Amino acid sequence: MGRYTGPACRLCRREGQKLFLKGARCYMAKCAIEQGHAAPGQHGARRGRKMSEYGQQLRQKQCLRRQFGMQELQFRRFFKEALRRKGVTGEILLQLLETRLDNMVYRLGFASSRRAARQFVLHGHIMVNGKVATIPSMIQKVGDVIEVRDRPRSRDMAARSLEAATTQQTPTWVALDRREFRAELQSIPTREQIAPIVDEQAIVELYSR
Repeated sequence: MGRYTGPACRLCRREGQKLFLKGARCYMAKCAIEQGHAAPGQHGARRGRKMSEYGQQLRQKQCLRRQFGMQELQFRRFFKEALRRKGVTGEILLQLLETRLDNMVYRLGFASSRRAARQFVLHGHIMVNGKVATIPSMIQKVGDVIEVRDRPRSRDMAARSLEAATTQQTPTWVALDRREFRAELQSIPTREQIAPIVDEQAIVELYSR
């Protein structure tokens, strides 16, 4: 199954919350969630039905997976890596997702959404530690330096995105130099510093079935 290319707002409506998939539009009044649109599908408008424990766990997983724009097999690989490492599996999973290169490009404001950040990386506009990086899922380590390539097209696109990202705060765990379009990962984010509002323990329980 290929990557989802349909309407991004449909995914937000399905999960019943903002996944911030369309950049600045997600902060506008025209956002489907702000307007109270029902979930897609024939029975999307039905309210009040009780969801099973499995259904609740599945929704948490789907919400997180869709927020980061990942396919199921790729998401499952990240979970297995989190399971392999020492510590709280759910928290480690979120930390791995947050330190993905495409997510960091988005969080730094170099791209308006994670989908745009993925394209930005794939098209060779980003460098990591002085070398061009084209793998969006690359995990960054403490001390890694991410910068936009010193090319007019790359810098212009990043500058426009930074200018538009007025409602987005730069993570406290990175040091961003807007003038040089460069940032350094200073620490692995704690659970309190991570943006996704999900019950990660429900995801762990789902995969542990």
